[in-house]
Amino acid sequence: MSPELIERAVRLRQDLGAAGGLAAVDRFIAAQRGLSRADRDLVLDWAGNSVRGVFEVSAVARRDSAGEAVIALNLVDDLDYRVYGLQAAATPAGGFFAGTLLPLAQDDSAWLAAGDEIGYQKADARQVARLAIDLATREPDLVFRNQEKATQGWAYMRRDREEFVTFFGGDELVLPTAAAEGRLNAYYQMRRDSALAARGRHRAVSETGETTFVMPDGFFEFDTVGVIYDEVDGFVVVPEYGMLRALFADPSLAADPRHANVLRAYLREDSIPPLPLRRLAAAFPGNVDAVFRRVLGNRAFTWNQNGSGLLRKRKPGYYEAERTPGVAVLGDRVMTLARG
Repeated sequence: MSPELIERAVRLRQDLGAAGGLAAVDRFIAAQRGLSRADRDLVLDWAGNSVRGVFEVSAVARRDSAGEAVIALNLVDDLDYRVYGLQAAATPAGGFFAGTLLPLAQDDSAWLAAGDEIGYQKADARQVARLAIDLATREPDLVFRNQEKATQGWAYMRRDREEFVTFFGGDELVLPTAAAEGRLNAYYQMRRDSALAARGRHRAVSETGETTFVMPDGFFEFDTVGVIYDEVDGFVVVPEYGMLRALFADPSLAADPRHANVLRAYLREDSIPPLPLRRLAAAFPGNVDAVFRRVLGNRAFTWNQNGSGLLRKRKPGYYEAERTPGVAVLGDRVMTLARG
């Protein structure tokens, strides 16, 4: 790693920060008329391949021609990073920082601290571990930069789904919203030991380390909640699934605005994947065309010919994203720190 590259990257980091940070990369590049091809490619790499996390400084590397670097373990993805330009340069081995790393080399051998990191002392280890666990819970995809963790996540999810099916008698539930948390947490309590290592969407970690189900924001205003544990999409929680299922069971309900609007919301909301609609189309093949024709106002619609195109048009983000496990298995180090 050349000192010239580090100096250039630090200047770019400062200029980009003044322009609004990574969220303003396109505007920054357009405004920098004299930006070299190499600098442009570097900034674009930052936008596409930055790493967010909570880091433990495991060693302060020997100072080289490029300056002082630290070796930091990301407690979220359980990978080591060689980091230059750390603003909290006084962070000793054993200290922590939370922030973003920007790639300096295509082989991931060197990284630049983004400059907005927050430092923590060694005595803050349990608090820092909690930050890492919460981040992994909210955004499991951050964990899967580590391919080993992705492999572990798929294996864990398969076992977890098998236990779910055994406990509930199937992989799809329609529950009264008021009772859903209690029913699902009874499952987690039964699986207490094996559930400790996994974190995923709609799951939280108590102060004692136990995994619990948390109802998504806003769901308590609905009468029912649907829970589907799919082999690929994982653990999916959707609102008002009872009403939607009733609509597909009885297409005449499409004349009722309440039922029709539930289907429209499922098509409209980015947070709802195609899975529930695919499930209902398979469960009620004789009714699916009538339901969509009435709600969409399209008499020529057929699920077999138009269903896939409809879902791809309404859910582009789902089809563009790489499929990843629905749960993230955390590393031994963060769990050790969490236990104090």
